[in-house]
Amino acid sequence: MTSDAATPEEYIKNLPEDRKSAISTLRKTILANLPKGYEEVMNYGMIGYVVPHSIYPGGYHCTPELPLPFMSIASQKNYVAFYHSGIYADKSLHDWFVSEYPKYVKTKLDMGKSCVRFKKVELIPYALIGDLCTKMTVDQWIELYESNIKSK
Repeated sequence: MTSDAATPEEYIKNLPEDRKSAISTLRKTILANLPKGYEEVMNYGMIGYVVPHSIYPGGYHCTPELPLPFMSIASQKNYVAFYHSGIYADKSLHDWFVSEYPKYVKTKLDMGKSCVRFKKVELIPYALIGDLCTKMTVDQWIELYESNIKSK
């Protein structure tokens, strides 16, 4: 489900009641832990965290007029989604996250390449996501993006 919201606040305001708190808390967790340089935007109909053109002028290789995406959060039809490009592009970060997850949540991890799906909002591991947010600076993400993703 994508949104036409122009701001993260508008996005959250338009969510169903049962999702507002979870997305708000995810947003606050990310903003409190995200390294300097990333910028919060509305991107692809979701709340996104990107490397702005002022830092990385080339933008996203698929759509250069857009800033380089890093993370997003969204309320999908059946779950809350947390997208993190770093866990897709960096095997050691992926492995760390997968090994840490059971320490926070007793149910099975529902994860795609870069998407973690939370079907029960009460089980979102905010502390783990906060920790994950601290693990990749803008410079590290740009280097990883250029070496692993952009070159493909």
